[in-house]
Amino acid sequence: MTDSIVVENASKMFTMRYHRTIKQMTIAMMRRDKISDSFLAVNDVSFTIKQGESVGLMGLNGSGKSTLLKLINGVMKPEQGQVLTRGRIAGLIATGAGFHQALTGRENVFLNAAILGMTEAETKRKFDQIVEFADIGKFLDTPVGFYSSGMFSRLGFAVAVHTDSDIFLIDEVLAVGDKPFKKKCLERMQEIKKEGRTLVYVSHAAGSVKTMCDRVLVLEKGVLGFDGDVDEGIRYLHYDDGDADEVNSEEADQADLDSELGAEI
Repeated sequence: MTDSIVVENASKMFTMRYHRTIKQMTIAMMRRDKISDSFLAVNDVSFTIKQGESVGLMGLNGSGKSTLLKLINGVMKPEQGQVLTRGRIAGLIATGAGFHQALTGRENVFLNAAILGMTEAETKRKFDQIVEFADIGKFLDTPVGFYSSGMFSRLGFAVAVHTDSDIFLIDEVLAVGDKPFKKKCLERMQEIKKEGRTLVYVSHAAGSVKTMCDRVLVLEKGVLGFDGDVDEGIRYLHYDDGDADEVNSEEADQADLDSELGAEI
């Protein structure tokens, strides 16, 4: 089976600056206070994903999931190591990513589609499907600067899932939106999975990961702590009783949604 994503000893460092102005930095240096600090958001991570695999990327907030997804997408480059991908990449790695606040939803469909590599003719051909999926009604011709996070998510996901791609990346799109929209997203992601595309799905929702994925990667403070079976990965994520309760609560909230989707599949 062909390798779709290869991550080899990848590391990504960020710098936190404690002071904004030159005056504040000068005073801090005179006092011998720290003016900045560096940290590894992704630390020497290695794994390979085969074409057609569906992989859940999990971990606590701040563990480096979104950063790793951006490295795979090519939005960021690692300081060390390499990230190799095969084929066109599509997906939603941040709510509203690629949208221009002053443009309408209609205009942003064409802008976002172009960013994802779609031609104007391809976008026009799929436009009605995109609009129907997004289901934002009269707000389609309203500047997206007035959109709620849920509306951003609807439109961004609608464009992404109608892009022909080999790799589909999705970052917490189900964290916003109502139950019918979440169900529609999961159903479309199942279709993408059946089409043989590689799927990388970032989520805290254990129930959705069980439904969607064949394998789980767990990040801990930028380090790959687990790579393997979905159920084992979710158990690994239960660091203590408090975290377990939180994950179990999420599973309970999604029980109806997951059972409905499972029944249809």
